[in-house]
Formats: sequence, structure tokens, C-alpha cells
Amino acid sequence: MVDYKQITIIGGESNKKIALTSQEQTFKDAQEKAWTDNSSNRKLEIIKQLRLEKLQATDWMSNSDVTMPDYIKTWRQTLRALPQNNTTESHYDELLEQNADGSLKNSVWTQPTE
Repeated sequence: MVDYKQITIIGGESNKKIALTSQEQTFKDAQEKAWTDNSSNRKLEIIKQLRLEKLQATDWMSNSDVTMPDYIKTWRQTLRALPQNNTTESHYDELLEQNADGSLKNSVWTQPTE
């Protein structure tokens, strides 16, 4: 498949499409392959960031003057174990799946109430 780039010619035609040279196409293909190959790592980083946010939201419960409920301790441990218990891109996709409203579908992200 031939890709195109858009150029603007000063004093002439605007946004003219021309085919990429073979060198440009090779470079573009390599960039797209690198992006695709790194998909799993990008998803894992999103999961780790979400996990960190959830853990930070309940960190206050670990203060010495607060007794953290067991169900919160269990949930926090489940969150901490996400990377080692979910190691494939399909697992990452399940963890990042969203509802129609944009909220995360997987129940692991919902803080339990008891």
C-alpha cells in the first residue's frame, strides 16, 4: 500500500498529496511496527497508573488512627497483584474494557463497600 504525504507549495497548490519515497515508506512502516509492538507495554502502564490512583485513594485508611477494613485490605492486595496475575495483552484488554459511559467494566476497579 502506498502512503502519501501532504505538502504546501508556496504560491501554488495547497495540500498537494504525493507518494512517499521508498525510504520514507520504510521509515514510516518501521515506526508503525514499533508502535504496534509496544501496545502491550502501553496498556500495562495504563493499568499500573489506574492501580496507583485506586491505592492512593485509600491510603488514608492505613493511618495509625484508622482501622482498615479487611475487605479494603483484600481489594488493595488484589490491585497490587494485577501485573503478576495478568500477563497477556488479552488480560490487559479485559482490565481496560469500558462501558458505554466510559467507566471501566472490570469489577476489580470498583472499591468494595463491604
